[in-house]
Amino acid sequence: MVERSSSTSRTLGGRVFMVAWRAGGLGSCNPLYQSRGTLESSRVLSLAPEALFCLAMEDAAESRSWTIQADLDGSRLDAALVALVKGWSRSRLQALVKSGAVRVDGALASKPGQHVQKGARLDVALPAPLAAPSARVARQDLKVLHEDEDVVVLIKPAGLLTHRTERGGENSLAEHARVLFGEMPSLQGEDRPGIVHRLDRETSGVIVLGRTTEALAELMRQFKQREVKKTYRALVHGDPRFDSDWIEAPLGRDPRHPAQVAVVDLADGGRSASTYYEVIERHGSVCLLSASPATGRTHQIRVHLLSIGHPVLGDRTYRQNRGQTMALPGGLASPRRQMLHAHALEFSHPRSGERLSFEAPAPKDFAELCSALSAISDA
Repeated sequence: MVERSSSTSRTLGGRVFMVAWRAGGLGSCNPLYQSRGTLESSRVLSLAPEALFCLAMEDAAESRSWTIQADLDGSRLDAALVALVKGWSRSRLQALVKSGAVRVDGALASKPGQHVQKGARLDVALPAPLAAPSARVARQDLKVLHEDEDVVVLIKPAGLLTHRTERGGENSLAEHARVLFGEMPSLQGEDRPGIVHRLDRETSGVIVLGRTTEALAELMRQFKQREVKKTYRALVHGDPRFDSDWIEAPLGRDPRHPAQVAVVDLADGGRSASTYYEVIERHGSVCLLSASPATGRTHQIRVHLLSIGHPVLGDRTYRQNRGQTMALPGGLASPRRQMLHAHALEFSHPRSGERLSFEAPAPKDFAELCSALSAISDA
């Protein structure tokens, strides 16, 4: 008799382990073997459904079982789980099903929309409940501009990551939102729950999150189709020649610095990018601009403004002379971060279609620098 087995890789402590299980049900989750290696050097055998549930059981804080009663006969699996697993959102339970943590009558369930019948047995491997926020996260006070069952509109403070990155980032907007509003769906990876668009760490201002899968998908569609209006405020070096203008310059990865963005010809892999700007105030060697990106390329406003000779104040990455700090009028101290603020955001509500518009006042450091520049100009 040939015993069927399956395996998958697990990353623990930064190392990859290969783990194999005997196929044959919940009672056979003991690993057959473990071998250390890398994804490149270790061969992964075909993954049987039983192994998925074994993985879920391994990570579970508890395993619970229910028998479907008459009131849930014929209902969707995710709807039944909402009724049975108290305190869990539908989107989180849907993700649980897709992860292989739910069995129906002993068979692995993979579709949240499958129907369950009276008398069916549900086995669920429940992970640990949401962790309490760390002290560092709890200290962050986010201002909520709007909240309903579909979306949340917040003001992101400068210095806060939008979402966790490969280098970590527990103290992120996504983590705060999880603590404040509960689990949110993700369509861009598990580290980006609710995230529709991203603001750079040092950029403050308005940001919208989707609270349901449907709302998240619709908001992402609006951004992709350029149906969202975004307006930024930026303090820049120099005195622009025109009161308003379009910056049309394709952007791509900087060939000299792959982690950064630069103006790159379309023929060399650049992607079209457009930004409209208007001068709000002129203060000699510094200017306050309004910038509206028609496209949504990474670091678009910062790179576009640098390309016309007007880098954002405090930007340590995109500046004309990396070895020299550009002086400000009146001997003012250079800002400790980039002076870029997401001032306004306009989009259509994903459920009602109503056009919504939100504004965020400039943060204290940005507003104080503007006031100081105005005082020097008026002197």
